[in-house]
Amino acid sequence: MLTRRTLLGGIGFGLTLAAVPCLAQDNPLPSWNDGAAKRAILDFVRATTEPGSPDFVPPGQRLATFDQDGTLWVEHPIYTQVTFALDRVRALAPQHPEWKDREPFRTVLSGDRAAIAKLSLRDLEAIVFATHAGMSVEAFQPMLEVLGLLRAHGYRTYIVTGGGQAFVRSYAEAVYGTAPAEVIGSALDTHFIYDAAGKAVLLREPKLELNNNNSGKPEDIALFTGQRPQAAFGNSTGDRQMLEWTTGGSGRRLGMLVLHDDAGREYAYGPAEGLPDSKVGTFPQELYDEAVKRDWVVIRVKQDWNRVFPFE
Repeated sequence: MLTRRTLLGGIGFGLTLAAVPCLAQDNPLPSWNDGAAKRAILDFVRATTEPGSPDFVPPGQRLATFDQDGTLWVEHPIYTQVTFALDRVRALAPQHPEWKDREPFRTVLSGDRAAIAKLSLRDLEAIVFATHAGMSVEAFQPMLEVLGLLRAHGYRTYIVTGGGQAFVRSYAEAVYGTAPAEVIGSALDTHFIYDAAGKAVLLREPKLELNNNNSGKPEDIALFTGQRPQAAFGNSTGDRQMLEWTTGGSGRRLGMLVLHDDAGREYAYGPAEGLPDSKVGTFPQELYDEAVKRDWVVIRVKQDWNRVFPFE
């Protein structure tokens, strides 16, 4: 099913941000407070990478997957890609005078937030395909440290996102230290053709080929990597099947979900545990209860992170 989150595949942008930080040997997760979440990560890495451990995983088989929106960077009050697209409509408007009389651009240019919030999926799709350029974003420092820790111990780390695969690949290396080939996302249908000059090109069409959300995540992980991860990190209902599949394998496994409960430093939304409800990055009580039942670790931003963003 096409969603607001997955419609944004196939568009590339340039971003700037600090890459994954270097790690201190004595404290590889300095932005994490001491507690169950930090211990779970360190214990998992130690158990799966120390020779002689009963849970040892050979280096070639070490794989960890990370959702992006709400797990590696902010997703509120709206997905970053949507925010970018709306801003670009305003920036590009002088070059497109016809937009002032054409929907959905007229609504965006009006500045009426209530009307903008009611834009349909088709409206958002039209906006996204009409805009492109560069932007800056905010990533979560504690999760950058986890990426670095796992890589330092021989883990391949894949970003598995419901967002656009081409979009994320355009900046993943600069932002997360993740190679383009290690990004799995929603993608448009792509065809090999010859252009008018006889040159071979790949043509993308406005039709979804990969819907990398919900059950699509484990399906695409298997398609791209050929194996089941040992660890998976997410934050919403769209990541549930990825964590179920990951932790359903034999041997030591780690499933973690970020619960955003810090309105002061970032945002607070759920509606799990009585937090405000949200249509963006929904973390319902049912998912929280499943995490408890399956021994997934719930990361609480307010409790577990002493630092949220790299610039702090």
